[in-house]
Order: sequence, then C-alpha cells, then structure tokens
Amino acid sequence: MVNYTSMNDVLSALFGSSARVKILRLFLSNLDTSYTAAEVGKRSKVHTQTVRKELSLFTKVGLLKKHTITETVTSGRGKNIKEKKKKVPAYVVDRSFKDLTALRNLILNIAPTDNVGVAKKVGGVGKIKLIITAGEFIQEEDSRVDILIVGDTLRDARLKAVIRDIEAHMGKELRYAAFSTDDFMYRLSIYDRLIRDVLDYPHQIIVDRLAVGWQDVHMRKNN
Repeated sequence: MVNYTSMNDVLSALFGSSARVKILRLFLSNLDTSYTAAEVGKRSKVHTQTVRKELSLFTKVGLLKKHTITETVTSGRGKNIKEKKKKVPAYVVDRSFKDLTALRNLILNIAPTDNVGVAKKVGGVGKIKLIITAGEFIQEEDSRVDILIVGDTLRDARLKAVIRDIEAHMGKELRYAAFSTDDFMYRLSIYDRLIRDVLDYPHQIIVDRLAVGWQDVHMRKNN
C-alpha cells in the first residue's frame, strides 16, 4: 500500500504526475491568460517535452484551445540588437469545457503545499525567525503580500529560487516581503504600513522563533 504524504500527492497519483497537476493549476488559476509551451515550462518548472505532451492531451480533451500569437524575438547585443516578429502557438482554457467548474474546484481547493512544506523550503534560505502566509495561501485576494519572511543572513538569490518553486506548484505569482530581524522589529515598533496590513488582516503564522511578546507590541500599537 502506498502512503501519500499530502493531498497534493494524491492529486498527482490521480492525474498521473505532479507535472500534470502543476500545469493544470497554472491554467485553472489564470483562466483568461494564454501561454506558449515555453512559458508553461518556465512557470511550472516542467521539462519542455513533458509540457508539449500535456498541452496536446489537454487540447485533445477540450480543456484548452490552441491559437497563434505573435512574439517579438530579440537577437544580438548593443548596437547590433535586432528584433523580429515570430508567430508561435499558445494555449488558453476553453471556458466552454463541460466540466471546467468541477475540475477547477477539485484542483484549486486542495492546497498545493502545506505549512510544513513551505517552512521546509523557506528554511534553507537563512536563519529564519518568522514566516507568515496570507493572500493566495488562504484565498484572501486583498492581502498585500502572500508570504512574509523574517530572518538573518538571508540569501536573496536562494530566496527568489524558492519563491519561484512554490509559484510553480501553486500556479500563481506570489507577492513576498523579506526582512532582517532588526528591520522587522523596527518596522513593528513604528507601526509600518506593510507590517500593519499583514498583521491586521487574515494571515497564518507558520514559523515563529522571534522573542516572546513581539505580537504584544503590535497589539499595543493597534489599541
């Protein structure tokens, strides 16, 4: 018997692969956006050959429709830069697909990554003290950020790579903010607008290694 560690693993088993689920999330989260195969591969972090196979399948069953768009291709450097127009195939969700609503509810209502998974991914970018999720993680569209990270010796390039990886699983671009511990505590003390907007509205604290009582500072400022 296979033991699945998350509902996302169950989806991968039901739909054949994690790549298929990630591509489905991308399109079902962005119903009116067209993507080329290259864009799908980049956003979902799926190999181009696999992307083409899945796009062909989704088009065949009627979930996606294929059309042609014009892209501007740039070549050369400096004064020798040249641009030319190129027609390429692109794909978009066919809103007339019979089971679109049911499929979208199934795919999007199951979290692509849980709190433990997010904490584990982000944990490798530095000495993490605080992780707060909001926005896309809890279906709150009005949130200013989707994830707020506080820590020291944060590696910016690594953090960006981690965010892109989480985006690939969620099918959505994420808004994030990262602060050193000192910077966060200072912003908290002056009731910084961004910090206030995160803490005053729905959010989840999934990692908290800050000094005991930091939330009291916010509450006192709020009263």
